Amino acid sequence: MDLLYMFQGIGTLFAQEPNIVIGRIVLMFFGMALVFLGSKHILEPLVMIPMGFGMAAINAGMLFIDANTVGNIIINPLVTETNSLISILQINVFQPIYTFAFSNNLIACIVFMGVGVLCDVGYVMKYPFTCMLIALFAELGTIATYPVAIAMGLPPAHAAAASIVGGADGPLVLFSSLMLAPELFVPIAVIAYLYLSLCYGGYPYIIRLLIPKQYRGIKIKVTAKSTDVTSQEKLIFSVIACTILCLLLPAAAPLMLSFFLGVAIRESGVTAYMNMIESTFLYAATFFLGLMLGVLCDANTILNPVILPLLILGVVALGLSAIGGIIGGYFIYIINNKNFNPTIGVAGVSCVPSTAKIAQHEVTAVKRATIILQYAMGANICGVMTSAILTGIYITVIPMIGK
Repeated sequence: MDLLYMFQGIGTLFAQEPNIVIGRIVLMFFGMALVFLGSKHILEPLVMIPMGFGMAAINAGMLFIDANTVGNIIINPLVTETNSLISILQINVFQPIYTFAFSNNLIACIVFMGVGVLCDVGYVMKYPFTCMLIALFAELGTIATYPVAIAMGLPPAHAAAASIVGGADGPLVLFSSLMLAPELFVPIAVIAYLYLSLCYGGYPYIIRLLIPKQYRGIKIKVTAKSTDVTSQEKLIFSVIACTILCLLLPAAAPLMLSFFLGVAIRESGVTAYMNMIESTFLYAATFFLGLMLGVLCDANTILNPVILPLLILGVVALGLSAIGGIIGGYFIYIINNKNFNPTIGVAGVSCVPSTAKIAQHEVTAVKRATIILQYAMGANICGVMTSAILTGIYITVIPMIGK
């Protein structure tokens, strides 16, 4: 009996190119590391634990499909021909989830709806000018990375899809890559979510590098007591904003609808829907999102030569977005007569609520009595809106330029 054929995960290691073999082994251990780091809450456990398991399993579980092909029976993200798809749906275990929820942006929209349920737009309505200005500055990575990508030789559609990583919003990255560059959907999605978890570990160091301690400890003086924004006002804002943005940018309408519907459900106090979306839909979508991202990390995909520019551009985009947000924080500090904490600027990078928490943590480390979370959450939520708007602009304009 041929033991290498009987234990095909090991046997396929001897049947592939050395670089693929090394890549598979590295990704197996990397998947294990993601599970460990997620379990220790060093990285986001909701995404990293299922992603790590998927990554380890997909690269270990390769077998001989036929005499000339090595593959797996977990997922095949690249199949497009109808007859082949029907066959794979009957064989590959997670193919139905990928085909019917992941590859058509359904999961992105569910996650965006969940984000809407979790967000309090009252912070935005209290400080609209400050929050929106910071969010616009924090789009530096999304805007500035595009010409860099073009200079690196990427076509406009690919450059735009890679640039949107700078918005630091996973559902938007999924949505835009499917709309602009579906052939790069798998690597862009994987890179985006890896970087969103790994690069946030670097944001505190960017804050410490660019903002001295005396500025990080600034306590904002409130000159007049502002009235709370009512739920009715938030509801009116959400439906009007959704309608106007869908009218202006129909290409991003699914995301706008999902986000503002979540906001409206929250403000209407429909607890049955809130519990369903937050406790069931959002967690289920996040779980399968992490798992699908993991099983998409096949060494054959990750080691594709086109991935290297995307790896570089992802770092550039996220780094520039953090720097742009901090510049925006300094700008508000200057025009507001020094009555502003520039650390809030990093919260304009739109991963809710991670960057707002990072900003508050760095401020608290300097001065425990300083609370900036209400401003940071406002900038954070505005970041979601500006990222969605910019995504809609890219999706609308890039096809006019040509792929």
